[in-house]
Amino acid sequence: MNVAIQGIPGSFHHQVALLNFGEGSKILPFLTFEEVAKSVANGKAAVGIMAIENSIAGAILPNYDLIDRYELFIHEEYYLPISHHLMALPGQSITDLTAVRSHPMALLQCKAFLAQWPKIQLIDDQDTASVAKRIQEEQLLGVAAIASEIAAASYGLEILAPQIQTVKDNFTRFIFLTREKSNAREIANKVSFKITIRNEAGGLAKLLTMLAEKNLNLSKIQSIPLLDKPWDYAFFIDAEFAEEQAYQEAVEQMQTNYGELKIFGEYRSRKG
Repeated sequence: MNVAIQGIPGSFHHQVALLNFGEGSKILPFLTFEEVAKSVANGKAAVGIMAIENSIAGAILPNYDLIDRYELFIHEEYYLPISHHLMALPGQSITDLTAVRSHPMALLQCKAFLAQWPKIQLIDDQDTASVAKRIQEEQLLGVAAIASEIAAASYGLEILAPQIQTVKDNFTRFIFLTREKSNAREIANKVSFKITIRNEAGGLAKLLTMLAEKNLNLSKIQSIPLLDKPWDYAFFIDAEFAEEQAYQEAVEQMQTNYGELKIFGEYRSRKG
């Protein structure tokens, strides 16, 4: 099976791919999330793995738009505990560093630790593991990466400070994207959807009240403005449900009374 990820060996996406699809899968690494989405949409990859939110930094809003634009479906979700480590070429210490490079999300998640070293420049980069790889290939002195323990081992770097994330109970939610809708509806208890609510007073409040009455527990709601309709918004919502009939009634009401509805996936919640 071809599995598309954002990042290279040693990245968190790579870890998720190996944990869920094994060493026998063919990993297709891409630099951007859009390339991941495109590879699934054009059939190059059977599955795309995409981070969608983090317990510290929140949602990755552009990725919701990618799912929508490329007409993809959420087949599954996976929660990965995130441990960030500060690493550099062997023989250096933190006081030798002039710059720390990593993915913006990783830098944000380690903000409290990095604040102890105000003279070190923090630089956004494409991916955690790619920085570790570049440090090793170019023998960059004075530059550190924030990445996984696997990345340090893969690229021969020394961990200067382990577990530097601000919140130790730190998880990233990944979703598995496919071109076709999943047929595993009999075990689903979670739904991800987009709804464009009609521009009328109290529209969102009425929608949320209806969903609560149908016992849908909202775990995420994000708004994105519509480019072609100023001051109108689409809402991306994740909700868990216990009763199939109540869920189906909620879907019917949304389609009839609230606006345009697009269901991205019905799947099993994996949140522990």
